Amino acid sequence: MIVLEYKLRGKKQQFLAIDEAIRTAVFIRNKCVRYWMERRGVKQADLHKLCAQLAKEFEWARKLNSMARQASAERAWFSITRFYANCKAHKPGKKGYPKFKSRGHSVEYKTTGWHLSEDRRHITFTDGFHAGTFSLLGKYDLHFYAIELIKRVRVVRRADGYYCQFCVGVERTEQHEWTGRSVGIDLGLEYFYTDSDGNTVETPRFLRKSEKALKRLNKRISNKKKGSKNRKKAVNRYARKHLKVKRQRRDFAVKTAMALVKSADLIVYEDLKVHNLVKNHFLAKSIYDAAWTLFIRWVEHYAKIHGIVTVAVPPHYTSQECSGCGHRARKSLSDRTHQCPKCGLRLHRDHNAAITIKLKGLLILGASTAGQAGTHAWGEMAATLQRETAAEQVSS
Repeated sequence: MIVLEYKLRGKKQQFLAIDEAIRTAVFIRNKCVRYWMERRGVKQADLHKLCAQLAKEFEWARKLNSMARQASAERAWFSITRFYANCKAHKPGKKGYPKFKSRGHSVEYKTTGWHLSEDRRHITFTDGFHAGTFSLLGKYDLHFYAIELIKRVRVVRRADGYYCQFCVGVERTEQHEWTGRSVGIDLGLEYFYTDSDGNTVETPRFLRKSEKALKRLNKRISNKKKGSKNRKKAVNRYARKHLKVKRQRRDFAVKTAMALVKSADLIVYEDLKVHNLVKNHFLAKSIYDAAWTLFIRWVEHYAKIHGIVTVAVPPHYTSQECSGCGHRARKSLSDRTHQCPKCGLRLHRDHNAAITIKLKGLLILGASTAGQAGTHAWGEMAATLQRETAAEQVSS
């Protein structure tokens, strides 16, 4: 499944109709959540039946396409199943109990409720809101995909306009140039990540660099009268600035993940629990700004496209253990150099952690692929690379 995004160009009245459709979708979702709260043993099919009942009960809810109503019910069901999964997995802290939404930002259609023009540069929404025809502004060419492959169409409202996303049911694959290189990465704040070869990537700190402008824009909001048009404009400027930071962070994660995947055949990383790390309030903002989870998601995404292996290892003691002899030398966050009192190995803290992560990943991979045969069976290669890496570190 790939997602192609275009910006919508239309008239003000058309976008007001889209806003009404978004509010209706939020109403359907909230009704489904309420229905689940008041009854036991509710299933997804029951929520679909509820959508038909709501269309009969509320005339304005009938304007929304039937499949769009079902998509809103599926959003409610997704939050319910996620809550059940967190409870079953005994997730610490809050389990994500489904909540009501006061406002939404998108409405989703399935295979009906919309129509593409022959040139694939215009889309018409055909439900009861009569939003009309919009121009699609973007670089992607929809002629490469048949209409039957478009499984969903999502309209998203952002601070700088409205966007249309096409979810196309095709699998993306790319030819990977195999090099036999395996790499372990240690994510951090001094450097965004350090790999087992000693290479580093600088942390961009997009939010930190934009804090001064964000504070200035936020102050302008407080100086405007509540309910005035100038205040709405100031809020929009503030939201657009945050949107820019978000896009910068995403662009950096995508490009860095792509470069990492293309340069290696095996990637080992820490399975970090960010929600536990941000409990340190002195580092929480910097951790959120680094967006490690977003980066790992893109690494896994591109690894699947290129057909390479990724391994997540537990993060316990990766910064404390010596990559040369395995001795656990405790150090604080301020200690940036690893000095092993047993074997005398001296490395940068993050470099040592990256090598340790790689060794743990090779050990896990070697155990999981034991007895397998084939071109990409990593069992024997993992054991060989582990011995070579350990020997190199001890000799250095």
